[in-house]
Amino acid sequence: MSFWTRHHIFEKNSIVLILGILIVIAIGGLVEITPLFYLKSTIEVVDGIRPYTPLELAGRNIYVREGCYLCHSQMIRPLRDEVERYGHFSLAAESMYDHPFQWGSKRTGPDLARVGGKYSDDWHVRHLTNPRSIVPQSVMPGYSFLGNNEVDTSLTADNLHTLRAVGVPYSDDQIANAAADLKTQVDPDSADGDAFAKRYPKAVVRNFDGKGGAPTEMDALIAYLQMLGTLVDFKLYNEKAYLR
Repeated sequence: MSFWTRHHIFEKNSIVLILGILIVIAIGGLVEITPLFYLKSTIEVVDGIRPYTPLELAGRNIYVREGCYLCHSQMIRPLRDEVERYGHFSLAAESMYDHPFQWGSKRTGPDLARVGGKYSDDWHVRHLTNPRSIVPQSVMPGYSFLGNNEVDTSLTADNLHTLRAVGVPYSDDQIANAAADLKTQVDPDSADGDAFAKRYPKAVVRNFDGKGGAPTEMDALIAYLQMLGTLVDFKLYNEKAYLR
């Protein structure tokens, strides 16, 4: 029997075929699983990544509640056309505090992984209020009601506490001041600004919806969108990657 005809053994004997399949699957499984026992984490350590502020987290919850992930992805693949259009490809570390992650599977609208800082707060208010005032051909529904709804802060601390239970490193201090920090982030003149900055380094503090008063859901959603893709300095990240 020649080498090239030995596959007939598998084709004519189902038991041998099943054993062969099991052996191949076992080898493949070991190759994929074994390295995980020697790694402390499968997520790279990247400078700048931090947990969401209470306001950003509230905005993210609104993003999920309104089903934004159904039309907008948050995952830039390492392909030339993706990177040229949206920016640096997404890192696993950028989603490490997402429960659940917002990678998405469809792009009716553009990817939002790098939308932070791309447009002004006023642009976001106008776009969320009436998308067709910005993009005439848009099929996105309007969310003007967000500007009239105050953020419910009664469960903010519980939200942070629950996320800590699944691995997000919120401290006791952050949880205790969650509701106050949510309000502080929309008030640049707040006396608690310095304490907030220590708890959430480099978090942006400003009136996102342009209106005074208590934080609205519009404030929260815009704060979340304006943060996306801004935590990592990709110039430094590229340099570190090159030096390694």
